[in-house]
Amino acid sequence: MKHRIYGLLALIGLALLGGCVQLPDGIEPVTPFQADRYLGHWYEIARLDHRFERGLSQVSAEYSRSDSNEIKVINRGCDAQSGSWNQAEGRARFVDDPNTGFLKVSFFGPFYGTYAIFELDPEYQYAFVSGPNRDYLWFLSRDPEPDAALRQHFVKRAGELGFAVDELIWVKQGDSRCS
Repeated sequence: MKHRIYGLLALIGLALLGGCVQLPDGIEPVTPFQADRYLGHWYEIARLDHRFERGLSQVSAEYSRSDSNEIKVINRGCDAQSGSWNQAEGRARFVDDPNTGFLKVSFFGPFYGTYAIFELDPEYQYAFVSGPNRDYLWFLSRDPEPDAALRQHFVKRAGELGFAVDELIWVKQGDSRCS
């Protein structure tokens, strides 16, 4: 009986999370998109709050090709309270067309979430990314300290798309509390 309940819960979880790979209304992923140009190191400049990054500073993401032609994802951030680094490793796959910035990312087994790049610098120096709804938003940059004009552009663009820009967390990149 216990195994049936766990099995049922797993199926319900898969059904619910399967629906998480979706685009919020009005969000259009960038196209054309070149995954190989997107690979490498990115700094998280701003985000909306969510439990899996709460309290972290110096957050960054590293993207590389994996053996299975997926994109390997390593997210890292400093937990200033404990003085230690938190790291999560995952994988990303294209939802449909590999020439479109619409991916699904998993950090836990078969469960995927939306990763939609809705604005991307032509030189791949910054990216604005959404999750499955307007509760998830990230501003990524190759530069840990992008200029004020780019920060203002992010706030304006995200606000126009209906994100709660008054709730943005601006990530400290120069915090040295972790070793």
